[in-house]
Order: sequence, then structure tokens, then C-alpha cells
Amino acid sequence: MSNLVWKPAVELAQMIRDRHLSAIELLDAHLEQIAQHNSKLNAICTLDEENARTRAKQADEALARGENWGALHGVPVTIKDLFETTGLRTTAGSMSLKNYIPQQDATAVSRLRAAGAIVLGKTNVGDLAGGYQGLNDVFLRVNNPWNLECTSGGTSSGSAAAISAGLSPLDLCSDFGGSIRQPAHFCGIYGLKPTDRRVPTTGHIPETPDAPRCMRQMLTVGGLARSIQDLALCLKIIAGADVSQPEIPPIPLDQPTDTSLKSRRIAWSEEWSLYPVAEEIKSAMQQAAVKLVEAEIEPKLWVPNFDFYAAWQAYYKLAAYNLVYAQSLTPRDIQKNLAFLLRDSTQGDRSFRKLGNIARIGLPISLNPTLKGYFETLTQRDDLIASMDQELAQWDVWLCPVAMAPAFTHRQRGAAIQVDHHHVPYSMASGAYVVPFNLTGHPVVVIPIAQTKDGLPIGMQIVGKRWKEMELLAIAQQIDTVIGGFRSPAGY
Repeated sequence: MSNLVWKPAVELAQMIRDRHLSAIELLDAHLEQIAQHNSKLNAICTLDEENARTRAKQADEALARGENWGALHGVPVTIKDLFETTGLRTTAGSMSLKNYIPQQDATAVSRLRAAGAIVLGKTNVGDLAGGYQGLNDVFLRVNNPWNLECTSGGTSSGSAAAISAGLSPLDLCSDFGGSIRQPAHFCGIYGLKPTDRRVPTTGHIPETPDAPRCMRQMLTVGGLARSIQDLALCLKIIAGADVSQPEIPPIPLDQPTDTSLKSRRIAWSEEWSLYPVAEEIKSAMQQAAVKLVEAEIEPKLWVPNFDFYAAWQAYYKLAAYNLVYAQSLTPRDIQKNLAFLLRDSTQGDRSFRKLGNIARIGLPISLNPTLKGYFETLTQRDDLIASMDQELAQWDVWLCPVAMAPAFTHRQRGAAIQVDHHHVPYSMASGAYVVPFNLTGHPVVVIPIAQTKDGLPIGMQIVGKRWKEMELLAIAQQIDTVIGGFRSPAGY
């Protein structure tokens, strides 16, 4: 194993620029790691070795001529298999797209290439961006590097497994309902969900290639990495207006303030009243607060005066409206989705099923969407955004759990998940703590903070103000220095 595969992308790029490392050497190190471990993880579903090798050779030749392509010159990266990539298969985990070869890059992919990144391959996903596991009909199931019997999360399933196991230093991925943050939590890595509409989603599936552009709210493009510096660099590259998506505002990234962590206003919650978390997660949140206090920082125990139940309802209504025309579903897709909804609404303790029944919320909209209902949901969303903005105004950041439980064992989509003595519906166990911030659009960074007694990672969300990602990342870096830090899984 080469130590190179554990270095941050920022450091690797500097090593290449300083001629301490060639792009070919770096590519070979990652290809060796992939050859050794990917067969048991199924993290990378399409490897583009030939083109990556050609591009790495060109990167070295360009540097020898004094040409610098950009901040990621010669650094290999992976791309979640929901982003279109020119000439490289993009399946979205769907049999209907198993042979789809795009003729163009997604906007975020093209920006990474323009910054000198080398696309190493595509990372495995849940089918058509569905569910909190890496399950689809095209490729084998994604396994968690920390325990192969557990899921790595979803839908950035292969993304998180690849980063955690050293197969890639940086992965471009997306988050519509926790798809960056839950895998980061499950795999012990760092993730960034930017502000809604900060990064263009052009070329992201869904929508399927023949569908109108329907994903108008809540879908965000961000990254997974093993350091916050890499998340910050990635955002600087991919953020910004896009002629193909005129609603992306030309707002420059904010400039972080030079403020010590002791002067920051930090709130934290160990759990929310409707959604009890596993005791090990609650303990990890408490220990994180203790570490901050020991560093002479004073976080305040706090839960916002915010209607999380209304946010849950509004999220699944708006998700249904966004998705109803975005996917060209085959009869098998429809059958699988109905089976998922049946399991999700019938498995788990009755009190949680009554609280979270997503079939009751979304199915009527999917069967009979109305323009009036869509606008009413958007109006409700506006009110909830304003409420969250008002609550967060008094704080620089808010720390809270990512999910009700750590990584769970593989199971059918929709099967209930045990959270201590509770049996919780599938979507609620992984989604309750993440979907509110998709709805409101607030940026979130996830950092690893602890491990369970069984050795599974525990992550923490750090929530910031909308359009203040660089400030959020700077604070997250300060907090990470006190309570976090990446650890690689054993055996990699």
C-alpha cells in the first residue's frame, strides 16, 4: 500500500506542482489500491484506466513545459455515477441507462476537469438516486470498508466507500435527502452539502436524459473527502453561475472571517424530541461538547424553535413534485418503488410509522400532481426557510447528529432499522436529521467525531448560514482540530 492514497488532494496537487510526484505515479498508486480492495467494496463501478493514464501522462508533459492546468493538476478524482461524463458510461444505477454514454460532461465535472483533475472512474449508487444504500440492478451492492456486512449509506454509496478506503482522494457527489451526509457519517469521512443553488446541477440524473428539467429545489452538488481543505477546494472549483441553469445566482463565495474558535457562537443538540438517536451517538455528541469545553470553548445546548414535523411533511411533498416527471420509470422500477413504500410504511414501531409515513405524504402527489399543490408546498417551504434563518441568526454554527443510528447491516430497501430499543422506519432512521436542511437549503459539513463499541464511525453535522459556506468550512476546520480527525479503516 502506498502512503500517497491517504494524502489530501490539496497536498497531492502541491506535490505534483513541486515535481515531488508525477501524475502517473499518483495514478498508479490509486490503481493499485483499487485493484487490491474494490472487488470487496464495489465502490467504483466504472473504471476509466486507459483514459486516466493518457491524461496523467499529458499532465506530466504539460507541467514539464511550464503549463499548470489548475488547482487539481494531475490529481485523480472519482465522480458519482449520477453525473454525465463525456464518453464514459453513466448509469444512475438503472437498467434503463446501463448502456448510456453521454456526449457531454455535467457542469461540475467539466469544472473539475478544467482545474486539472483526472477522472479516474464512476462511483456506485442506489438505483436512480433512491434509498440509503448502494443497491441497484446494474452493479453489485456497495459494502462499508469498516464492516463489509454494513451499508456505506446512500446514495453516494460508492463515493463514501472509495474515499474511506483510499481508492480516491476526492469524489464529486450530490445530496437530495442526505446523500452526502449520511454516507460520510457511515464511513467516517468529511462531506459538504452546499447552500441550495450554490452549484449547478446541470447534467445530473435524475432527471433522466429524456425528461424535462424538474429538479428545481433541494438537489445540491458537493463533495466527499478525507479533509475539510479538500472540500473547500472542491467548492471553489465547482460553484458559480451556469448559462445552462439561469436560476443559479452569480453570487461569489463568501470570505471567512479570521475569528478564533473561542469567540464563535456555537450551539449543539444531542437529539431532537421527535427523533431519538442511538445512545452511542448521543454520547458521542456529548463528548464532542466536552472536548470543546476543555478547549475553553463554550457551546450551548440548544434546539431551535422549529417545526421539524412540518419540515418532514413538506420535504416529502416537494420531493414528490420534483421527481414525478424527472424519471422514466420502467414497470420494474415502479414495482420496486411500491414495494419500498410498503415496507417503509408498515415496518417499525407504530408511533414512528404514524409520524413519518412517506407513502401517505408522497404517493397521492405522484398519482395526481397539481400546480396549486406544488405552489402551496413551495409557500410552506418559504415559511420554514425563514423560520430556520431566524433561529440560526444567533449562532455561527449549530452541531447536531447526522442520523438516528450508525451504519446498519444490509437489508431490503424500506426494511425497519433498530435504534437501541426502538424499531424505526427505514427513511426516518437515516433521513430525519438530514432532510430538514435539504428543504431549507442551509449548508452543512459532516466531520467524523467518534466510533461505536463495534468500531463503526459516528459523524456530526455542522450547520451554517445560507450562502456562508466558506465561513462554515473555516469553523468546521477549527472544530475538527479539537474533536475530529480522519482515521482509516483497518486493513486498507
